[in-house]
Amino acid sequence: MNGDLDLDHDHHHDHDRRSAPAPADHTDHTDHTDHTDHTDQDVYARLIAELDAAGAQYRLIEHAPEGRTEVVSALRGHALAHAAKCLILLVKIGKKQTRYVLGVVPGDARLDLAAVKALLGASYVAFADTGKAEELAGSPTGTVLPFSYDERLELIADPALLDRDELYFNAGRLDRSIALSSKDYQRLAQPRIARIAAGG
Repeated sequence: MNGDLDLDHDHHHDHDRRSAPAPADHTDHTDHTDHTDHTDQDVYARLIAELDAAGAQYRLIEHAPEGRTEVVSALRGHALAHAAKCLILLVKIGKKQTRYVLGVVPGDARLDLAAVKALLGASYVAFADTGKAEELAGSPTGTVLPFSYDERLELIADPALLDRDELYFNAGRLDRSIALSSKDYQRLAQPRIARIAAGG
């Protein structure tokens, strides 16, 4: 499976066609509508448009619909550590303030809730419920981007993500992923960088 993964960084958005259902010469990234609803498509289209406008180095990877980090990493043909695992947290500061955090850690690590609690001076941290997480992310569980498109959602990324040349993540939908230059990720997403991963 790894043999035909295109690692040519000179191309901004080369397609990996290993199990691609779309026509081979279809070049309009925003025109794919299978396996997604309109909300997913909006997030996907926004992401691709922003990457293109910024001249980001990325590759679009098509694969069977899958959102579990371990499984989709195998479909994409890369080490689990190179995946960006995205988790949305409910954070309470004292009794009156509630915040939401999008924590991004390597795919082989756990998100350390205690580290987030200490970082933010929080009194309580837990994973947000599915409905709230999907509302804030703008896409279903398993397709959450390592970008925040909602002002209520604070983006925090573990520095280990930036140790790799590329990071991989589902592109707001189950059947499309992005391999994005880690430098471009940091430049465009502008996450707060802090150690929030535990274990490997």
